[in-house]
Amino acid sequence: MRLFRTGMLLAALTAIFMLAGFLIGGQGGMIIALLIAAATNFFAYWNADKVVLRMYKAREVTAAESPALHAIVSQLAANAGLPMPKVYIIDNPQPNAFATGRNPQNAAVAATTGLLNTLNQEEVAGVMAHELAHVKNRDTLTMTLTATVAGAISMLANMGLWFGAFGGGNRNNPLGIVGVLLMAFLAPMAAMLVQMAISRTREYEADRIGAEICGRPLWLASALEKMQVSASRIDNVTAERNPASASLFIINPLHAQKVDSLFSTHPNTANRITKLREMAAGMGQKQTRNPWR
Repeated sequence: MRLFRTGMLLAALTAIFMLAGFLIGGQGGMIIALLIAAATNFFAYWNADKVVLRMYKAREVTAAESPALHAIVSQLAANAGLPMPKVYIIDNPQPNAFATGRNPQNAAVAATTGLLNTLNQEEVAGVMAHELAHVKNRDTLTMTLTATVAGAISMLANMGLWFGAFGGGNRNNPLGIVGVLLMAFLAPMAAMLVQMAISRTREYEADRIGAEICGRPLWLASALEKMQVSASRIDNVTAERNPASASLFIINPLHAQKVDSLFSTHPNTANRITKLREMAAGMGQKQTRNPWR
């Protein structure tokens, strides 16, 4: 069901992209939009991880440079049956993290300096387990492709608005300037709704599987609680400038309204914490000492 839902959401994005092209340029515009979507997806498949890491000025660190973080990720990767991913650190005071890569063999996890300075080792382990769950589920590829196509739809709609306003319209457009204006406003919104829906469903699943990987749901629950408080006060300037990448982070970096709706890229943090605590109670667990400490 999860794979079917994701496939439907990705298909919806492609349909929105083609519809935007059709309303802007008729049948020819739809064909061009389809070609652009295909090229965008091809580029994103091979290069999106590098683009995102470069965007956030992430620095790869070795085991010698960051022994504690490497040891945590290494043990968790072994628990999950995954290859050891590359480990990156982002110089940013907001406590946050994300995973990227087209498959487990080419994966990377990135943590901000704010996360490493705010959380203890067991909480860091909970966060890294969540990110490895995304790798295990191949969420990183799906969400990166979705974010890329959503961004391309916004670009196409903006181009259509400019052309309609300054280019005199397009005779191939079935609705004329009305169609251009309609898609300029509605296409990016529709694409964002689909992108957000994918992100929200994936986060709940990654929380559950991440808790299983580290064996302690309360570690992640505690981390989310601390991160939400800090993230609501500390800006992530790069994310604000590139909002399409926000869905990759474990906590929404954009100070979005804290509601469980399609207008939030992430589920409500309190709901996530509640689910994790219920999971821990079902396992008969209470907060315990970290084995890495």
